[in-house]
Amino acid sequence: MSAAAVLVLIEPGAHRPGGHRDHALTALAAAHGTAVVIVPHGVAADTRAALAAAGARVTGPTGTVPAMLAAAGTSAAALAAYGRRAVSWRRWPGAVRRFPHQITLLARCLTEAACVRSGHRLTAGTAAVVVLSASEALHGVVGLLGGRHVRFVHEVVTTQDAPLRVLDRLARRGERRVLVLAPTAAVRDDLTRRFPRLPLRVRAFAVADQDDRLTDTGRRQAREAFGIPAGEAAVCLVGGWWPYKDLDVVDTALARLDIPLHLLVVGVPLDDDRLRAWAALPQVRLHTRRGPVPETAVREVYAASDAALVTRRPGVAKESGLVVDAVRLGVPLIVSDHDPALTTSLAGHGWARRFPAGDGAALADVLRDLSRAALPRPSAIAAADLGVPTAAEQAAFLTELKEPH
Repeated sequence: MSAAAVLVLIEPGAHRPGGHRDHALTALAAAHGTAVVIVPHGVAADTRAALAAAGARVTGPTGTVPAMLAAAGTSAAALAAYGRRAVSWRRWPGAVRRFPHQITLLARCLTEAACVRSGHRLTAGTAAVVVLSASEALHGVVGLLGGRHVRFVHEVVTTQDAPLRVLDRLARRGERRVLVLAPTAAVRDDLTRRFPRLPLRVRAFAVADQDDRLTDTGRRQAREAFGIPAGEAAVCLVGGWWPYKDLDVVDTALARLDIPLHLLVVGVPLDDDRLRAWAALPQVRLHTRRGPVPETAVREVYAASDAALVTRRPGVAKESGLVVDAVRLGVPLIVSDHDPALTTSLAGHGWARRFPAGDGAALADVLRDLSRAALPRPSAIAAADLGVPTAAEQAAFLTELKEPH
């Protein structure tokens, strides 16, 4: 990477501490050394400290036009929040229930445009500008209002209804200023169906460095901190309980256990009723840390665990930050076969045990086996074997990437 290369990193979610995206932001800033980081909604204290240590300049949208766009985005977001509350009061037709989410897409678009425009303004138009957690819609509008940039789109959650599709068509020439990076081929294919003219490439979002790896001493200390005896198995469930995660299969598996198992849960949101039900099971030893929590706390949860548990519903094919976290930290993995591409990439790796998605009995068998024989840890090169770049490789790729104009 050229010493003169300028990199602008935009992270709309930087105000939420921890997680897959927070790690990528701080790791990329540290690898680059002098990145400009634009955070439209502020930044969590731990993230700010990590960015300062990395030598990054942290700012919000600056300049008259970016400030106007950001203000419009904030107003639209407030309107969308009010709309979501209003339509939750009673049954409405689908188009009405989707309307607040259309406003959310517009709010994100305006906010991203403000940040992209600020990035070019702050660097005299010489920077590679990257939106790390970009909206799945209105790509051309962001390009038209903000300028050339690269955007990582992690998944497609909300579709564009007719008014936004019209706006997208009016801003189609802005798509020439945009390059979208999709973390998996499945996400790329989904985006291609919706935006056939949009420049798209597949590129892993996650980064992994050998320095991330947990030490044996750290793992011992973490187990002691949680009070986990040497002869008992521990697994962790990390991250918020979102609809695409399958917690029903965990219910079934835990109810079938006939041996003690320590279950470490960290994240937000969580389901209190479900946690109480798990804690009442005779063989489950539940340890809970509510999020959002700093990365140090998440690392301790991983360190105390014999395996990380990832359960998703069939067909979920976006990049799993939890899988990458387990591999980069050196923690064995228990994962459902919800994504054929992920299943194929994990085949032959002894540190990963797979079970059929939705099959609680099969998961119970895997957990029972774990208590009898520990899984080997992923090697130091396991992340590279899965195609996950280091932070330095990713920073170099982004700064040297041929950008749209």
